[in-house]
Amino acid sequence: MQPKITQRQIPQYQTAPNLSQFSDSISPLLQRIYLGRGITSAEQLERTLAKLPRPDALKGLTEGVGLLEEALKQQQSVLIVGDFDADGATSTTLTLLAMRAMGLQHIDFIVPNRFEFGYGLTPEIVALAQQRHPDLIITVDNGISSVNGVKAAKEAGINVLITDHHLPGAVLPEADAILNPNQHGCEFPSKNLAGVGVVFYLLSALRSRLRETGWFDAQGITAPNMAEWLDLVALGTVADVVPLDQTNRVLVHQGIQRIRAGKTRPGIQALLDLAGKDRQRLVATDLGFTVGPRLNAAGRLDDMSIGIECLLETDPYLAREYAVQLDELNRDRRVIEADMQREGLAILDKLTLDEEALPWGLCLFDADWHQGVVGLLASRIKDRIHRPVIAFADAGGDAENGESNREYKGSARSIPGLHIRDALDAVATAHPELISKFGGHAMAAGLSLDAKHYPAFAKAFDAEVKRQLTPADLEAEIVTDGELTPGELSLETGHLLRESGPWGQHFPEPLFQGEFYIVQQRIVGEKHLKLLLAVDEQKQQLIDAIAFNVDTEVWPNPNVDKIQLVYKLDINVWQGRESVQLMVEGILKN
Repeated sequence: MQPKITQRQIPQYQTAPNLSQFSDSISPLLQRIYLGRGITSAEQLERTLAKLPRPDALKGLTEGVGLLEEALKQQQSVLIVGDFDADGATSTTLTLLAMRAMGLQHIDFIVPNRFEFGYGLTPEIVALAQQRHPDLIITVDNGISSVNGVKAAKEAGINVLITDHHLPGAVLPEADAILNPNQHGCEFPSKNLAGVGVVFYLLSALRSRLRETGWFDAQGITAPNMAEWLDLVALGTVADVVPLDQTNRVLVHQGIQRIRAGKTRPGIQALLDLAGKDRQRLVATDLGFTVGPRLNAAGRLDDMSIGIECLLETDPYLAREYAVQLDELNRDRRVIEADMQREGLAILDKLTLDEEALPWGLCLFDADWHQGVVGLLASRIKDRIHRPVIAFADAGGDAENGESNREYKGSARSIPGLHIRDALDAVATAHPELISKFGGHAMAAGLSLDAKHYPAFAKAFDAEVKRQLTPADLEAEIVTDGELTPGELSLETGHLLRESGPWGQHFPEPLFQGEFYIVQQRIVGEKHLKLLLAVDEQKQQLIDAIAFNVDTEVWPNPNVDKIQLVYKLDINVWQGRESVQLMVEGILKN
């Protein structure tokens, strides 16, 4: 079914009277785009560090800073327990670098191997951590659901500081301190911080505290500039696809500015180089679609320690070697994902040819699927059928005892209208025997269950989705920012849009629709459609366009000379020459 195309609506209360709140330097086009995203004044667009909310409102901040201050004074042994994605890797790297810069001598990290230990601070990870004899464990990008793990650590005499941003459950771990803007009673204004954002705020508050007490002077060290690590914050924030509210836009913008200026970690620069990205032209999507996946590949297929070492490395040559490893892993990930996607679509075809009979909440499983890649598969299938999808992989168990002792791990992706973590919570409440553990956000979540419970869970999940959604929710919709005039299809507009972000989750990059005349059409790179378009029938204004992964049985089509597109306006650079290029997101008619 072709998605419904609608133009982004601007609420009446945000129209003409509020336009005067924008400065004259903001073009009418940008004003329209911003109003459609809920921005009503120039102040909301400010991206200076001064616009960041102060850390004081973070619940648990005083206790967290106290634990870190004590660790410094006593030169305790500190162990970071990270997560196996880009947010976890950047959080781990930032904590290591900042604590060392503040004078801590004994700090190390451990990232649970997802294939052996699963996610978070589990009792098994605590047992592994005990071999390093830590006085304090700091969780980054995890821990809010680690009730049993924290209990095991406390019983072993280890203090625990949790930093996380995932949604908490009904019971919180009994840690010495918890920093999570989403925990009950936390009044921090931005609930959308990534894990690396939470750590950045904690460490910034610690630096302020140490300045007040004269720690740096007493130790003869220079107080670190926290802005030095904003490249890590920007990368982790974008890669984790958290909503870009003003706080996150500030953090991402400032990090991108540092990368553009060449003030970035050698590992990030090496990953950009391998992706063929010019740091001086970097935008948020480059972090999300080129650097992030290469970093994530380590956690999906191997060990995220490779990614962390890449980010920690100060020698450009060694950083390049780590980056090459990550690039190779990402190539392997692409092959695995492509195979899994073909298998997933084949299962989908077998389920039903009748769209009305397709489950509203779809569960898919294949014994050969890779548990590090099922999240990507769920996302691809979700985009195709526009309904919540959970893809499961076999996480192993005792094969001799059959299904009774095997575990399935699932990764869930949702659509607007269904809070996927809350949906899993509802299933767990109604059927407490089905899910072993779960956690996540509104649009993405993870869970584990016994293989024997899979059929019952799939049925219960579908029922819960049907309870919450309506048929209209299952209709895919593409929301555009309307049409651009021929005069707006220009390099000036392209540069304006590139510099007016950062664009991302809940602050989407401008998307336009329009009708064009086809002058030339051909396939490049096996399945990408390269177009030369004319804005007018006289074909006086020409513009390039490219549509990726088209159906080569449909395109090119010599019988089509007029086309309606949904597109993003971009700038292509070839041999130092800039030109306008349309990045086609959808072909409406042919």
